[in-house]
Amino acid sequence: MPNRKALLRIIEIHSQVAQLGLDLAGVMSLSVHGTLELVDADGAAIELAEGEDLVYRAVAGAASHQLGVRVRREGSLSGTCLRQGIPLICDDAESDHRVDLEACRRVGLRSMIVLPLSHQGTPVGVLKAFSARPRSFGDGDVEVLALMSKVLGAAMYWATRYGRDDLFHRATHDDMTGLANRSLFMDRLRHATAEVERGDPPIAVVLLDMDGLKHINDSLGHAAGDAALIEFSRRLSGATRESDTVARLGGDEFAVILSHAGSAATLASTLDRIHAAIEGPFLYLDQPLPIRVSIGASRCPEDWRDATTLMECADMRMYESKRLRQGTREGGTRPTPLDPPC
Repeated sequence: MPNRKALLRIIEIHSQVAQLGLDLAGVMSLSVHGTLELVDADGAAIELAEGEDLVYRAVAGAASHQLGVRVRREGSLSGTCLRQGIPLICDDAESDHRVDLEACRRVGLRSMIVLPLSHQGTPVGVLKAFSARPRSFGDGDVEVLALMSKVLGAAMYWATRYGRDDLFHRATHDDMTGLANRSLFMDRLRHATAEVERGDPPIAVVLLDMDGLKHINDSLGHAAGDAALIEFSRRLSGATRESDTVARLGGDEFAVILSHAGSAATLASTLDRIHAAIEGPFLYLDQPLPIRVSIGASRCPEDWRDATTLMECADMRMYESKRLRQGTREGGTRPTPLDPPC
Protein backbone atom coordinates (compact mmCIF):
# COMPACT_ATOMS: atom_id res chain seq x y z
CA MET A 1 0.00 0.00 0.00
CA PRO A 2 1.44 3.47 -0.89
CA ASN A 3 2.56 5.54 2.07
CA ARG A 4 0.60 8.52 3.36
CA LYS A 5 2.84 11.10 1.66
CA ALA A 6 2.39 9.43 -1.75
CA LEU A 7 -1.38 9.17 -1.29
CA LEU A 8 -1.64 12.86 -0.36
CA ARG A 9 0.41 13.82 -3.43
CA ILE A 10 -1.82 11.71 -5.70
CA ILE A 11 -4.90 13.37 -4.20
CA GLU A 12 -3.31 16.76 -4.86
CA ILE A 13 -2.53 15.79 -8.46
CA HIS A 14 -6.12 14.56 -8.91
CA SER A 15 -7.34 17.97 -7.76
CA GLN A 16 -5.02 19.75 -10.19
CA VAL A 17 -6.18 17.45 -13.01
CA ALA A 18 -9.78 18.42 -12.25
CA GLN A 19 -8.86 22.09 -12.51
CA LEU A 20 -7.25 21.54 -15.92
CA GLY A 21 -10.55 20.20 -17.25
CA LEU A 22 -10.35 19.15 -20.91
CA ASP A 23 -6.71 20.21 -21.43
CA LEU A 24 -5.35 16.73 -22.12
CA ALA A 25 -1.83 17.90 -22.99
CA GLY A 26 -1.73 19.80 -19.67
CA VAL A 27 -3.01 16.76 -17.78
CA MET A 28 -0.33 14.54 -19.31
CA SER A 29 2.41 17.05 -18.50
CA LEU A 30 1.20 17.29 -14.90
CA SER A 31 1.16 13.49 -14.66
CA VAL A 32 4.75 12.93 -15.78
CA HIS A 33 6.08 15.64 -13.47
CA GLY A 34 4.04 14.11 -10.64
CA THR A 35 5.53 10.70 -11.46
CA LEU A 36 9.02 12.06 -10.79
CA GLU A 37 7.90 13.08 -7.30
CA LEU A 38 6.22 9.76 -6.51
CA VAL A 39 9.01 7.32 -7.40
CA ASP A 40 12.79 7.51 -7.40
CA ALA A 41 13.09 8.17 -11.13
CA ASP A 42 15.38 10.30 -13.27
CA GLY A 43 12.86 10.70 -16.07
CA ALA A 44 9.22 10.06 -16.91
CA ALA A 45 7.18 9.98 -20.09
CA ILE A 46 3.79 9.21 -21.56
CA GLU A 47 4.00 7.36 -24.87
CA LEU A 48 0.87 7.17 -27.02
CA ALA A 49 0.38 4.50 -29.68
CA GLU A 50 0.24 5.78 -33.25
CA GLY A 51 0.33 3.08 -35.92
CA GLU A 52 3.30 0.80 -35.40
CA ASP A 53 5.04 3.36 -33.18
CA LEU A 54 4.81 4.77 -29.68
CA VAL A 55 5.36 8.55 -29.53
CA TYR A 56 6.60 10.51 -26.51
CA ARG A 57 3.72 12.98 -25.97
CA ALA A 58 4.63 14.22 -22.46
CA VAL A 59 8.06 14.20 -20.81
CA ALA A 60 9.81 15.23 -17.59
CA GLY A 61 13.27 15.10 -16.06
CA ALA A 62 15.92 13.23 -18.07
CA ALA A 63 13.30 12.54 -20.77
CA SER A 64 12.77 16.25 -21.47
CA HIS A 65 14.61 16.22 -24.80
CA GLN A 66 12.64 13.20 -26.04
CA LEU A 67 9.35 15.00 -26.77
CA GLY A 68 8.02 13.80 -30.12
CA VAL A 69 10.50 10.92 -30.36
CA ARG A 70 9.11 7.71 -31.89
CA VAL A 71 9.99 4.16 -30.87
CA ARG A 72 8.80 0.97 -32.50
CA ARG A 73 6.23 -1.03 -30.58
CA GLU A 74 7.90 -4.25 -31.66
CA GLY A 75 11.02 -4.97 -29.65
CA SER A 76 10.40 -2.44 -26.86
CA LEU A 77 9.24 -2.91 -23.29
CA SER A 78 6.62 -0.20 -23.81
CA GLY A 79 5.20 -2.12 -26.77
CA THR A 80 5.10 -5.34 -24.73
CA CYS A 81 3.32 -3.51 -21.89
CA LEU A 82 0.77 -2.12 -24.33
CA ARG A 83 0.17 -5.53 -25.89
CA GLN A 84 -0.13 -7.43 -22.60
CA GLY A 85 -2.00 -4.66 -20.72
CA ILE A 86 -0.05 -5.18 -17.46
CA PRO A 87 2.66 -3.22 -15.59
CA LEU A 88 6.22 -4.32 -16.38
CA ILE A 89 9.54 -3.72 -14.63
CA CYS A 90 12.99 -3.84 -16.21
CA ASP A 91 15.72 -4.25 -13.58
CA ASP A 92 18.63 -3.77 -15.99
CA ALA A 93 18.32 -2.83 -19.66
CA GLU A 94 21.74 -4.29 -20.39
CA SER A 95 20.49 -7.82 -19.70
CA ASP A 96 16.75 -7.61 -20.51
CA HIS A 97 15.90 -9.03 -23.94
CA ARG A 98 12.50 -7.25 -23.97
CA VAL A 99 13.94 -3.74 -24.29
CA ASP A 100 15.18 -1.69 -27.23
CA LEU A 101 18.75 -1.52 -25.93
CA GLU A 102 19.93 1.11 -28.40
CA ALA A 103 17.07 3.44 -27.43
CA CYS A 104 17.80 2.86 -23.73
CA ARG A 105 21.46 3.70 -24.16
CA ARG A 106 20.60 6.93 -26.00
CA VAL A 107 18.93 8.30 -22.87
CA GLY A 108 21.18 6.59 -20.31
CA LEU A 109 18.39 4.29 -19.10
CA ARG A 110 19.31 1.22 -17.01
CA SER A 111 16.02 0.38 -15.28
CA MET A 112 12.38 1.33 -15.82
CA ILE A 113 8.77 0.69 -14.96
CA VAL A 114 5.96 0.95 -17.53
CA LEU A 115 2.21 0.86 -16.95
CA PRO A 116 -0.54 0.63 -19.60
CA LEU A 117 -2.92 3.55 -20.18
CA SER A 118 -6.43 2.76 -21.37
CA HIS A 119 -9.04 4.90 -23.07
CA GLN A 120 -12.60 3.51 -23.01
CA GLY A 121 -11.18 0.07 -22.26
CA THR A 122 -8.64 0.13 -25.11
CA PRO A 123 -4.89 0.32 -24.36
CA VAL A 124 -3.63 3.51 -26.04
CA GLY A 125 -0.23 4.13 -24.48
CA VAL A 126 2.02 3.76 -21.46
CA LEU A 127 3.21 5.75 -18.48
CA LYS A 128 6.95 5.17 -18.03
CA ALA A 129 9.46 6.08 -15.31
CA PHE A 130 13.15 5.30 -15.69
CA SER A 131 16.45 5.55 -13.87
CA ALA A 132 20.10 5.65 -14.80
CA ARG A 133 20.69 3.05 -12.07
CA PRO A 134 19.83 -0.66 -12.30
CA ARG A 135 17.14 -2.21 -10.07
CA SER A 136 15.57 1.13 -9.06
CA PHE A 137 11.91 0.02 -9.01
CA GLY A 138 9.80 -2.54 -7.17
CA ASP A 139 6.22 -3.61 -6.47
CA GLY A 140 5.59 -0.57 -4.26
CA ASP A 141 6.33 1.70 -7.21
CA VAL A 142 3.86 -0.29 -9.33
CA GLU A 143 1.13 0.34 -6.75
CA VAL A 144 1.85 4.07 -6.59
CA LEU A 145 1.98 4.56 -10.37
CA ALA A 146 -1.10 2.37 -10.87
CA LEU A 147 -3.05 5.00 -8.94
CA MET A 148 -1.50 7.72 -11.12
CA SER A 149 -2.42 5.84 -14.31
CA LYS A 150 -6.04 5.56 -13.12
CA VAL A 151 -6.18 9.31 -12.55
CA LEU A 152 -4.73 9.87 -16.01
CA GLY A 153 -7.03 7.31 -17.64
CA ALA A 154 -10.10 9.00 -16.16
CA ALA A 155 -8.90 12.39 -17.38
CA MET A 156 -8.29 10.99 -20.86
CA TYR A 157 -11.84 9.63 -20.92
CA TRP A 158 -13.52 12.88 -19.88
CA ALA A 159 -11.29 14.99 -22.13
CA THR A 160 -12.11 12.84 -25.15
CA ARG A 161 -15.67 11.59 -24.79
CA TYR A 162 -16.22 11.74 -28.56
CA GLY A 163 -13.96 8.85 -29.47
CA ARG A 164 -10.46 7.65 -30.17
CA ASP A 165 -9.67 10.18 -32.91
CA ASP A 166 -10.43 13.03 -30.51
CA LEU A 167 -7.95 11.55 -28.02
CA PHE A 168 -5.06 12.04 -30.41
CA HIS A 169 -6.26 15.46 -31.55
CA ARG A 170 -6.42 16.71 -27.95
CA ALA A 171 -3.04 15.17 -27.17
CA THR A 172 -1.38 16.90 -30.12
CA HIS A 173 -3.18 20.26 -30.50
CA ASP A 174 -3.57 23.45 -28.50
CA ASP A 175 -7.11 23.79 -27.16
CA MET A 176 -7.35 27.58 -27.52
CA THR A 177 -5.97 28.10 -31.02
CA GLY A 178 -6.39 24.66 -32.61
CA LEU A 179 -2.75 24.75 -33.73
CA ALA A 180 -0.31 21.88 -33.27
CA ASN A 181 1.20 21.77 -29.77
CA ARG A 182 4.86 21.36 -28.82
CA SER A 183 4.66 17.56 -28.86
CA LEU A 184 3.31 17.32 -32.41
CA PHE A 185 5.66 20.07 -33.57
CA MET A 186 8.76 18.23 -32.32
CA ASP A 187 7.48 14.96 -33.80
CA ARG A 188 7.12 16.58 -37.23
CA LEU A 189 10.41 18.47 -36.93
CA ARG A 190 12.35 15.27 -36.22
CA HIS A 191 10.65 13.61 -39.17
CA ALA A 192 11.40 16.60 -41.43
CA THR A 193 15.11 16.71 -40.52
CA ALA A 194 15.38 12.97 -41.20
CA GLU A 195 13.82 13.53 -44.64
CA VAL A 196 16.36 16.30 -45.39
CA GLU A 197 19.12 13.84 -44.49
CA ARG A 198 17.64 11.48 -47.08
CA GLY A 199 17.76 14.14 -49.79
CA ASP A 200 14.57 16.20 -49.41
CA PRO A 201 14.75 20.00 -49.95
CA PRO A 202 15.98 22.22 -47.08
CA ILE A 203 13.55 23.25 -44.33
CA ALA A 204 13.50 26.11 -41.84
CA VAL A 205 12.39 26.43 -38.23
CA VAL A 206 10.79 29.74 -37.27
CA LEU A 207 10.20 30.74 -33.64
CA LEU A 208 7.92 33.66 -32.84
CA ASP A 209 7.23 35.53 -29.60
CA MET A 210 4.07 37.60 -29.31
CA ASP A 211 5.36 40.82 -27.74
CA GLY A 212 3.18 42.71 -25.28
CA LEU A 213 0.84 39.90 -24.18
CA LYS A 214 1.56 40.51 -20.49
CA HIS A 215 0.62 44.18 -20.85
CA ILE A 216 -2.70 43.24 -22.49
CA ASN A 217 -3.45 40.68 -19.75
CA ASP A 218 -2.54 43.11 -16.96
CA SER A 219 -4.42 46.11 -18.37
CA LEU A 220 -7.52 44.52 -19.93
CA GLY A 221 -7.73 41.03 -18.46
CA HIS A 222 -7.03 37.52 -19.74
CA ALA A 223 -10.09 37.49 -22.02
CA ALA A 224 -8.42 40.25 -24.06
CA GLY A 225 -5.13 38.35 -23.98
CA ASP A 226 -6.84 35.19 -25.23
CA ALA A 227 -8.46 37.16 -28.05
CA ALA A 228 -5.03 38.52 -29.01
CA LEU A 229 -3.52 35.01 -29.02
CA ILE A 230 -6.32 33.70 -31.23
CA GLU A 231 -5.91 36.62 -33.67
CA PHE A 232 -2.13 36.10 -33.70
CA SER A 233 -2.56 32.40 -34.53
CA ARG A 234 -5.12 33.22 -37.26
CA ARG A 235 -2.74 35.68 -38.93
CA LEU A 236 0.21 33.29 -38.64
CA SER A 237 -1.79 30.42 -40.16
CA GLY A 238 -2.93 32.67 -42.99
CA ALA A 239 0.67 33.66 -43.79
CA THR A 240 1.91 30.06 -44.15
CA ARG A 241 1.28 27.22 -46.58
CA GLU A 242 -0.75 24.07 -46.05
CA SER A 243 2.48 22.04 -46.22
CA ASP A 244 3.97 23.99 -43.29
CA THR A 245 3.42 23.08 -39.63
CA VAL A 246 2.20 25.94 -37.42
CA ALA A 247 2.26 25.41 -33.65
CA ARG A 248 1.65 27.15 -30.37
CA LEU A 249 4.43 25.95 -28.09
CA GLY A 250 2.87 27.50 -24.99
CA GLY A 251 2.06 30.95 -23.59
CA ASP A 252 3.07 33.57 -26.14
CA GLU A 253 5.46 31.24 -28.02
CA PHE A 254 4.68 30.04 -31.55
CA ALA A 255 6.66 28.10 -34.14
CA VAL A 256 6.56 27.10 -37.81
CA ILE A 257 8.29 24.40 -39.82
CA LEU A 258 8.68 25.81 -43.32
CA SER A 259 8.92 23.03 -45.89
CA HIS A 260 10.90 23.80 -49.04
CA ALA A 261 12.51 26.81 -47.35
CA GLY A 262 14.69 27.67 -50.36
CA SER A 263 17.78 29.87 -50.25
CA ALA A 264 18.68 32.26 -47.44
CA ALA A 265 17.34 35.14 -49.54
CA THR A 266 14.07 33.31 -50.18
CA LEU A 267 13.70 32.51 -46.49
CA ALA A 268 14.40 36.14 -45.53
CA SER A 269 11.64 37.24 -47.93
CA THR A 270 9.24 34.67 -46.42
CA LEU A 271 10.01 35.90 -42.90
CA ASP A 272 9.39 39.50 -43.95
CA ARG A 273 6.02 38.45 -45.35
CA ILE A 274 5.08 36.59 -42.15
CA HIS A 275 6.16 39.59 -40.05
CA ALA A 276 4.07 41.99 -42.13
CA ALA A 277 1.03 39.68 -41.96
CA ILE A 278 1.14 39.40 -38.18
CA GLU A 279 1.94 42.92 -36.98
CA GLY A 280 -0.76 45.55 -36.72
CA PRO A 281 -3.69 46.40 -34.44
CA PHE A 282 -6.88 44.38 -34.03
CA LEU A 283 -10.18 45.42 -32.50
CA TYR A 284 -11.23 44.04 -29.13
CA LEU A 285 -14.55 45.42 -27.84
CA ASP A 286 -14.14 48.32 -30.31
CA GLN A 287 -10.71 49.12 -28.86
CA PRO A 288 -7.62 48.75 -31.08
CA LEU A 289 -4.94 46.57 -29.50
CA PRO A 290 -1.44 46.19 -30.94
CA ILE A 291 0.02 42.87 -32.06
CA ARG A 292 3.80 42.78 -32.33
CA VAL A 293 6.15 39.87 -32.91
CA SER A 294 9.81 38.92 -32.54
CA ILE A 295 11.09 36.29 -34.98
CA GLY A 296 14.13 34.03 -35.19
CA ALA A 297 14.83 31.28 -37.71
CA SER A 298 17.31 28.50 -38.45
CA ARG A 299 17.85 26.38 -41.54
CA CYS A 300 18.39 22.67 -42.05
CA PRO A 301 20.93 21.57 -43.21
CA GLU A 302 22.76 24.91 -43.51
CA ASP A 303 22.72 25.81 -39.79
CA TRP A 304 22.16 22.44 -38.07
CA ARG A 305 20.77 19.01 -38.90
CA ASP A 306 19.13 17.88 -35.64
CA ALA A 307 15.83 19.12 -34.25
CA THR A 308 16.99 20.19 -30.79
CA THR A 309 19.90 22.32 -32.03
CA LEU A 310 17.79 23.90 -34.77
CA MET A 311 15.33 25.01 -32.08
CA GLU A 312 18.12 26.38 -29.90
CA CYS A 313 19.60 28.31 -32.85
CA ALA A 314 16.25 29.84 -33.83
CA ASP A 315 15.56 30.68 -30.17
CA MET A 316 18.90 32.48 -29.80
CA ARG A 317 18.25 34.51 -32.95
CA MET A 318 14.73 35.37 -31.85
CA TYR A 319 15.89 36.76 -28.51
CA GLU A 320 18.74 38.62 -30.15
CA SER A 321 16.22 40.13 -32.56
CA LYS A 322 13.98 41.05 -29.61
CA ARG A 323 16.90 42.65 -27.75
CA LEU A 324 18.04 44.68 -30.74
CA ARG A 325 14.49 45.67 -31.57
CA GLN A 326 13.84 46.96 -28.06
CA GLY A 327 16.95 49.11 -28.41
CA THR A 328 16.06 50.35 -31.90
CA ARG A 329 14.36 53.69 -32.14
CA GLU A 330 11.18 54.13 -34.10
CA GLY A 331 12.03 54.26 -37.80
CA GLY A 332 15.23 52.24 -37.40
CA THR A 333 16.09 49.06 -39.24
CA ARG A 334 14.33 45.91 -38.04
CA PRO A 335 16.83 43.24 -36.92
CA THR A 336 17.13 40.20 -39.19
CA PRO A 337 15.78 36.91 -37.79
CA LEU A 338 18.66 34.99 -39.48
CA ASP A 339 21.52 36.57 -37.48
CA PRO A 340 23.80 36.07 -35.62
CA PRO A 341 25.53 32.86 -36.82
CA CYS A 342 24.71 29.84 -34.66
